[in-house]
Amino acid sequence: MDENAPIKVYMTKKLIGVRPDNTIQEACKIMVEFDIGSLVVIDQHEKVIGFFTKSDIIRRVIVPGLAYTTPVTEIMTKDLITVDANTPLKEVLKIMAAKRIKHMLIKEEGKVVGIFTLSDLLEASRRKLETAISVE
Repeated sequence: MDENAPIKVYMTKKLIGVRPDNTIQEACKIMVEFDIGSLVVIDQHEKVIGFFTKSDIIRRVIVPGLAYTTPVTEIMTKDLITVDANTPLKEVLKIMAAKRIKHMLIKEEGKVVGIFTLSDLLEASRRKLETAISVE
């Protein structure tokens, strides 16, 4: 794995999202359906305005006892942490460690175009290992 490669090499390009007025329960059903740990929140102009994660569910829904019918917009993360698609992998990992986050939104020309998660890193490592084994 090349730690100097741009993050766009490792990111997931298919973003799955919800609208701000979707309920927490609807969002969770989508996360279960696609077996993912986060969703982008998209406005009527298809712009990413927030982020919703498993951690949000635990901290902002379950612990305080918030109703599952609450709109996602009330608990989503609004201060988005993003990096440019050409940022090297090692820099992205440093930011994620410093901010203590597991997901990073990736931008290109000011628009969110993908997501990078620690699962993406594990998948890339797995593929590299499989390639090395098959060469032997």
